[in-house]
Amino acid sequence: MAGQQTGFSSTSRWFRPTPGFAPHAPAIKHRYGAKLLGATMWFWILYRAKQDGAVLLGFRHPWDGHGHGDHHGDGHGEGHGEHH
Repeated sequence: MAGQQTGFSSTSRWFRPTPGFAPHAPAIKHRYGAKLLGATMWFWILYRAKQDGAVLLGFRHPWDGHGHGDHHGDGHGEGHGEHH
């Protein structure tokens, strides 16, 4: 492969056009399906980054609480009945 000249010029080091290969254009449903799945993937990644990003980056421990501020106090058995 090294040093072979095929008559094609390419700006890429890894891509070499193959003579006689002409792939068909994708169908419209595949193009929009790919966009829908790609957008869903990125929305999910960004949603999870919003929810768990601080834990993932080490700014907060997962056991530090969920940040709602509803501290129950030290008496865990109070108000819950005697069924524990």
